[in-house]
Amino acid sequence: MPAPKGQSGVRVIPLIPAQDLAATGQRQIHFRNPPPLTLYVHVPWCVQKCPYCDFNSHALPGSAPAIPEDDYLAALTADLEAALPTIWGRRVDSIFLGGGTPSLLSGEAVEQLLTALRSRLPLLPNAEITLEANPASVEAGKFAAFRAAGVNRLSIGIQSFNPRHLKALGRAHDAHEARRAIEIAARYFDNFNIDLIYGLPGQLPVEALADLDAALAFAPPHLSCYQLTIEANTAFAAQPPTLPEADSCADMQDAIEARLAAAGYTHYETSAFARSGQQCRHNLNYWHFGDYLGIGAGAHSKLTLHDRVLRQMRWKRPEQYLAKVAAGTPLQQEFAVAAADLPFEFMLNALRLLQGFDAALFESRTSLPLLGIETALRQAERDGLIERQQQRIAPSDRGRRFLNQLLERFLVDRH
Repeated sequence: MPAPKGQSGVRVIPLIPAQDLAATGQRQIHFRNPPPLTLYVHVPWCVQKCPYCDFNSHALPGSAPAIPEDDYLAALTADLEAALPTIWGRRVDSIFLGGGTPSLLSGEAVEQLLTALRSRLPLLPNAEITLEANPASVEAGKFAAFRAAGVNRLSIGIQSFNPRHLKALGRAHDAHEARRAIEIAARYFDNFNIDLIYGLPGQLPVEALADLDAALAFAPPHLSCYQLTIEANTAFAAQPPTLPEADSCADMQDAIEARLAAAGYTHYETSAFARSGQQCRHNLNYWHFGDYLGIGAGAHSKLTLHDRVLRQMRWKRPEQYLAKVAAGTPLQQEFAVAAADLPFEFMLNALRLLQGFDAALFESRTSLPLLGIETALRQAERDGLIERQQQRIAPSDRGRRFLNQLLERFLVDRH
């Protein structure tokens, strides 16, 4: 998962692939300094595929007892080495192991992987290193090994504590395993996140709050609360379940935000809540339109060169990825983002932040003057979708509720 998971009711608008800037004759851009750089590592396997999941994840075949760790670690290392010329001399501020289910890896494999990454990258000494984990007992039993390997932040996919809702979501764990996994995580990690989903099939607002209260009993440093949405190419899209009405989901969202605010959590991004100083640094870099190198099956990269912003995608299917890396061609797609598309790409990320962004950040990350989108900004402000205070631009409460409509103001009309 190259970008932060979950949309909390926000539909992500697909980006239109841009042609090379020189070929299109569009405005040339120049970056004096690249933004911060982070590393994303994708592990594409899961025990089973959840019906709501549209991420690049693949159920292990019944004959496969475990991930082919040696082959995949070798491919990740080769993938990284091939990418090094694009990031020479740049420091890596954080690492995120996402999936899929990275906690299916053994502790030894995670240690080998992090050792390989550290030996090839200038990693920030206190870098945040996150690993996504599921709460099934076999995975929770590895948490101590992950901490010993160098992981310092765990993100646990609980989703719900309600047996009925766990079954509806196709989750492999039960409520007891969920609680046990959080207990183990809290024992070994000072910094961990709990993922919850609301707006589940047949869910009532009181049940959504019960899930939240169960999570708060463990005093997690960070919580991610997403609204369930039906994504294309999922089992739920093929056979849609009956979800709560929009007003009921809005009530759940309001109640969750109020309960977390009362508990001392800062709501800093559409779906993210944190204790003071516990915001996810890796995801903040996404939302600030920073750079990230993604390695692994289906991983995406966004890299700022001196005259362009480059987008990359690795081959998606695990067996295909392994073969392509072995052949020296890990990239399935690579293109430069047209200058005209950079404002929308920036806003797609930065307007998820409740505090918004400074005008200087827009100009630094896009190499474009804010004046170029001033008309759209004024219209959005007039319609009550954004608020402006001096040089800071942030979504209003209305803008957060109707984020798609706000983002569409910055789309380029291709017709």
